[in-house]
Amino acid sequence: MPAVRMLQHVVGQLLLGPACGCRTSALPARSLGASPWQIPANANFHSASFSETDRPRVLITGGLGQLGVGLANFLRKRFGKDNVILSDIRKPPDHIFQSGPCIYSDILDYKNLREIVVNNGITWLFHYSALLSAVGEANVSLAKAVNITGLHNVLDVAVEHGLRLFVPSTIGAFGPTSPRDPTPDLCVQRPRTIYGVSKVHAELMGEYYHYRYGLDFRCLRYPGIISADSQPGGGTTDYAVQIFHDAVKNGKFECNLKPSTRLPMMYIDDCLRATLEVMEAPAESLSMRTYNINAMSFTPEELAQEVHKHIPEFQITYNVDSARQAIADGWPVSLDDSNARKDWKWKHDFDLPELVTTMLNFHGSDTRIAQAN
Repeated sequence: MPAVRMLQHVVGQLLLGPACGCRTSALPARSLGASPWQIPANANFHSASFSETDRPRVLITGGLGQLGVGLANFLRKRFGKDNVILSDIRKPPDHIFQSGPCIYSDILDYKNLREIVVNNGITWLFHYSALLSAVGEANVSLAKAVNITGLHNVLDVAVEHGLRLFVPSTIGAFGPTSPRDPTPDLCVQRPRTIYGVSKVHAELMGEYYHYRYGLDFRCLRYPGIISADSQPGGGTTDYAVQIFHDAVKNGKFECNLKPSTRLPMMYIDDCLRATLEVMEAPAESLSMRTYNINAMSFTPEELAQEVHKHIPEFQITYNVDSARQAIADGWPVSLDDSNARKDWKWKHDFDLPELVTTMLNFHGSDTRIAQAN
C-alpha cells in the first residue's frame, strides 16, 4: 500500500505542474477554475448563434497583418466598434488606432493573452497571428514559435474560458501528394513548408480540442486572398496583390512565379463574409471543423491579360523565384468547397473580371488623389 500511495502522490504532482518549475502547456497547470480535463467530451460551447441583443465580444490576434484590419472593420459594422478589439505586437498607424479598440497582445505570453480575454469579456477569438509561407521558410525557428507555440496558448485560453475560436488555415496545408484539381476537404496533406505543417497542426489540434474538451473550434482553408487596402504579407500568392500596385504606379510588373502557375484565389470581401458566416452558423449545421472555401483559380498570365484590358500599356515580365515556385507547385489548383456550400450555404460573389475591376478602381482612385495633392 505505501507503494500505491507513493504512486498516487507522483501522479498528483505531475498533474499539478512540471518538476523543473518551467511553464508547461498542460491545461490543468493553467486552470484557476474548473479544469478542462473535467469538461465532458460532448460539451458544446455557444451552440446557438448570437442574437442581436447578445453580441459577441471579439478579439483578433495578429490584427495588423493582411486580413486583420479588414476583418475588424467588417465585424465592427456588424457588432459595434467597441465590441471588436484588434491586437498585435506592433504599434498601429493612427488611422487604425482611431478606428476602434487596439491593444498590445503577444500570443507567446500566455498570461498577457489570458488577462486580455478576462478583462475584456471576450467570447469570440479570431487567431490571425502567423508567419506566412515564404517568410516562414526564411525563419523556421520564429515560425515554429509563432505558428505552433502561439497556437497552443490560444487553444488553452479558448477552452479555459469557453470561447468560440476561429483559426484560418490555407491551401498551404496541402502538399505535392495531395489531389490538386480539385482538392477535397479530407485527403492526404503532407505539406513541405513550416507554414503548411503548422496549419495542419492547427487543424488537427482544433479538432482534437473540440472532441476532447468541447471547444467550439471553426476553421476555413483560405485560398490566396487579394486585398485592395493592405500590403502583401510574404506569401506565395502575394504576386496577385502586388501586380495591382505596380500596374497603376509603373505600368509594369515582374512576377516571381511561372506564367502558367494556376492557384486558387479569393477577393477579401468574400473571405471576410465566409469567415463571419461560418462563425455564425449553428453548431448542428457543421459536419466538420475545417472547411475548404473557393472562388476562382487563375494563372499570372491570365491575371495580366485581365489587367491589360483596363491598362493597355501594362507589361508583365517573369523572374521566377525557385523557392516560391516550388511551394506553389505543391499547392492545389482548385479547392472543392462543396461541403461548405451544402452545410452553411457558402457562395462567393467575385470572379476574376469583378476582382480586377474592383482592385484597379481602388488603386486608380488613390493614384489620382495623390497626383492632385
